[in-house]
Amino acid sequence: MTPRVGTGRPRALPSEMDSPVPATLRTARLLLRPWAAADAAALQPVLTANAAHLGPWIPARVATVAPLPVLAERLAGFADDFAAGRAYRYALLTRDGTRLLGEADLFPRAAGGRVPLPDADHVEVGYWLDAAATGQGLATEATRALLDVAAALPAMTHAEIRCDVANAPSAAVPRRLGFRLAAVEGELQVWRKPLPVGADGG
Repeated sequence: MTPRVGTGRPRALPSEMDSPVPATLRTARLLLRPWAAADAAALQPVLTANAAHLGPWIPARVATVAPLPVLAERLAGFADDFAAGRAYRYALLTRDGTRLLGEADLFPRAAGGRVPLPDADHVEVGYWLDAAATGQGLATEATRALLDVAAALPAMTHAEIRCDVANAPSAAVPRRLGFRLAAVEGELQVWRKPLPVGADGG
């Protein structure tokens, strides 16, 4: 039996009126919302089943399977980061919210790396999918939704996608969405796409 996806909301989640980054996004097939500790039971079997699929590509602190209390604490930390504007990690679900498919992320960045949103001048988009959900254009669909969010943020010059040079499926997403390969940093490709000037005119 598939574990129930959590329905609890993260602590201190900002309302959409308080934050320029919406807490909920819907596309034709997807629901994106912040992680909650209650999602641990649904996430644990996904990570277990995808250890070989995800392990080479995403950080161990995200991909490593952990006991439910540890995983719940990890997800609560993601929710706190979302609320504080440090990193916007969305649980990626079917549009009806019943099946967990992966994660999609919006990370504020400056020249030195990831920073809180007020200090950022561009964004990084990230994503991962359950292997069973790949090959359907879902990562592209989620990324397009996050690019729409990024385009509405003030003073953001461009979006980046960073992926391993050997991860061809991940690199296919920026290609489809009009990104250009801007740099190769060791084993990491950096794809960039200009954004229109945000809401305050930059």
